[in-house]
Amino acid sequence: MIICNIDFGNGLLLAPMAGVSDVGFREVCSMLGADATYSEMLSARAMLYNSKKTELMTIISPHEKIKIGQIFGHESEVLAKAVKNPILAKYDILDINMGCPAPKIVKNGEGSALMKDIKLASQIISECVKNASVPVSVKFRLGFDKDISLDFGRMCEDAGASFVTLHARTSVQGYSGKADYEAIAKLKANLKIPVVGNGDVVDEISYSKMKQTGVDAVMIGRGAQGRPWIFKEVLGKEFTGNKYDIIHRHVDVLRKYYDEKWLTLYLRKHFLWYSSGTENSSKYRLELATSPSIERSLDLLKELFKK
Repeated sequence: MIICNIDFGNGLLLAPMAGVSDVGFREVCSMLGADATYSEMLSARAMLYNSKKTELMTIISPHEKIKIGQIFGHESEVLAKAVKNPILAKYDILDINMGCPAPKIVKNGEGSALMKDIKLASQIISECVKNASVPVSVKFRLGFDKDISLDFGRMCEDAGASFVTLHARTSVQGYSGKADYEAIAKLKANLKIPVVGNGDVVDEISYSKMKQTGVDAVMIGRGAQGRPWIFKEVLGKEFTGNKYDIIHRHVDVLRKYYDEKWLTLYLRKHFLWYSSGTENSSKYRLELATSPSIERSLDLLKELFKK
């Protein structure tokens, strides 16, 4: 996939995941094969007030290849201003979130709620494309409670989006059930712009099934949690590195920017994901979930991986 001379290589994208896609995680995923990485969702309205929290979320790693900033909101004039904000100048592409199913996002008319108002969604995309100095893409779902993905995708194309990403579940489904790969194939067959497939890619087999839909690139989200080496594995390449070293690097990057006390709590979920599926991990997981320090957690993981 090539977008405005930006070559996506193998076409492996790390999904934008709120509370997960931190700069350390993006760095290790990039080192292990992710061709493009997304920021966490960035509030367009928060950018009007030069939010410190938003600024921290836009820190990038020099190891990231194609850098994509994802913004969200429901006011076209606010998003039009946001795409011109200097805080986003570091990104190669800007993506509009029209798929997040989180209740606090939906109740504000943002994320997947925009799929209930195609006219407003079209206006937002058009304004962002008009005001952005880089390509604009859109990430959306099948629909809010029913499949309207083909009509929505055509609207995105008409509004000027450079490519779209379809997470093949409805908003109401959340992350339950199975992603509808037939809907992804149908969207790809009917759009002129590139289509990225997203949903349930967790290994080489599921990656192959996604590729069979004809998509131009594949986005991996939950499948990468605790397994940043999945970007090698889906291509049939064995990960022969040291998992503990990867985890330590993830932590070291975050320590450059964040308070240790906050990080201790934040990293617990990442540590649990890293330990998942490892033999004898059950006896370590409770302590990892309640660990009083990052160093203690790292010691536990080092011991676990040695065994």
